[in-house]
Amino acid sequence: MSKENEMSFLDHLEELRWHIIRAVASIFVFAIAAFFAKELVWHELILGPSRPEFWTYRQLCALGELVDSSVLCINELPFTIQSREMSGQFTMHITSAFVIGLICAFPYTFWEIWRFVSPALHSKERSLTRGATFFVSLLFLSGICFGYFIVSPLSINFLSNYQVDPSIKNEFDISSYLSTLSMLVLACGIMFQLPIVVYFLSKAGIVTPQLMRTYRKHAIVVILVLSAIITPPEVISQILISIPLLFLYEVSIFISKVILREKLKAIKKLN
Repeated sequence: MSKENEMSFLDHLEELRWHIIRAVASIFVFAIAAFFAKELVWHELILGPSRPEFWTYRQLCALGELVDSSVLCINELPFTIQSREMSGQFTMHITSAFVIGLICAFPYTFWEIWRFVSPALHSKERSLTRGATFFVSLLFLSGICFGYFIVSPLSINFLSNYQVDPSIKNEFDISSYLSTLSMLVLACGIMFQLPIVVYFLSKAGIVTPQLMRTYRKHAIVVILVLSAIITPPEVISQILISIPLLFLYEVSIFISKVILREKLKAIKKLN
């Protein structure tokens, strides 16, 4: 009998507790590091998309010069960021540190959770899910980068230039700016997990490639709705976030097809 089978329910709870403690500790370590790296985190990362010299805006300007169009060049973001509460900046400093800590510690946190779950799988299942931490982390960080460099700056540019009347100036509170940026970035990181979700649902027999093809049109509508929710009411931003999600949906169909093919091969061997 294996060690895992000999463990009691309380032993499993104790092991889970230590996995959670290590995962949370890793978040705190990165959060503390982000807290003390205030200039890098705030001036370069968080406030970066609020300045015209941000990387994305410079690339858009270069693209505008290439196609001989000045529309793409963003030379000004007409808004200011303010803190209207006495503890506003300190609170946002702590909040941003934990958001950065969560993002940076995500690969290790998932690895800790996976270490607890994987012993319950059969040897064949463990071999099929080898590299799960790498692929989950890769998709999450890819989504984070996409949200930070593509969705966030375009959304901030749209919202900062939007006015119902020229007499009204855009003066955003620091909490509103940080919550918008965090929501856009984290939402993209989570939504990029679609292929992983489809993989496990296909393994469980809940999702098939035929089902995903049948409901492809419905999925497109859902993706467009989700894109509209996490982005401002601006067509370009919605399209930009919809394109990679539609691509990931097609990749997920291929993944489900591969899994179904493996299941059919296994059934033929048994017969």
